[in-house]
Amino acid sequence: MTDTFTEEATSRFVDLPSGRVHYHEYGEGHPLVLLHGSGPGATGWNNFAANIRALGERFRCLAVDMPGWGKSDPVGYDDRDHAATALEFLDALEIERAAFIGNSMGGATSVMFAATHRERTSHLVTMGAGVGGAHLFVPGGGPSEGVKVLQRTYREPTEENFRDLVDVMTFDPAHATPELVRRRHRAAVERPDHLANFADGIGRPRPHMATHAQIAGITAPSLFVHGRDDRVVHYESSLKLVSLVPRSRMVLLVGCGHWAQLEHADEFNRTVTDFLLHN
Repeated sequence: MTDTFTEEATSRFVDLPSGRVHYHEYGEGHPLVLLHGSGPGATGWNNFAANIRALGERFRCLAVDMPGWGKSDPVGYDDRDHAATALEFLDALEIERAAFIGNSMGGATSVMFAATHRERTSHLVTMGAGVGGAHLFVPGGGPSEGVKVLQRTYREPTEENFRDLVDVMTFDPAHATPELVRRRHRAAVERPDHLANFADGIGRPRPHMATHAQIAGITAPSLFVHGRDDRVVHYESSLKLVSLVPRSRMVLLVGCGHWAQLEHADEFNRTVTDFLLHN
């Protein structure tokens, strides 16, 4: 295990067929692949720093900057296929099976991976993951409040917009700290290519979303975590998931927004550890 738990000490790179990917590695044991969401400034570290150390006491944590985010290579909207990248990542690290833990976009990627690569997925955990199909709780079927803020911040990555972004992602203002705002803003503006590539896809259909039929075929034990007060993805998405996946359960957290792993880190870490050890 790494002697010092810091962003720098855990930083790694791997060259994949689809490009160079950056990730953080910490801990030993069964591998966990942690996948971040789609917001500007999202990285493996920014999304999971509150979880890697605790989970790393029992597992090998691999928090990935997916292509188009963080220190990984850029990717155009039409060429982005994170589930395919995840498979390349496992192959490159010679990992036969791993648990996938994904927030928002990372949750959707994890669902797609679990649906299409059953033999490589030991467990599935999502937080605030979106699911395709009809929605009941987003008026008019358009973007949610949080998605609108996210899109605006991609187009105009000002500090003010990043403050709005962190605010809408969290329920308790105590978690919308100036340091978190600065960290997300810095990570985003350091990669204008990532910002431009994502902005190019705004308003276009999301690629590589699992169908309901594919989701119903997931065989891995699955845990779907959602904040009751999520203003980005309504918890009806996790209700869909738990109704479709045979070996699944759902945890609905009161007083929680879109970043359950951040706002309720201790409870999240305990719940996920217990789930992974006993399923």
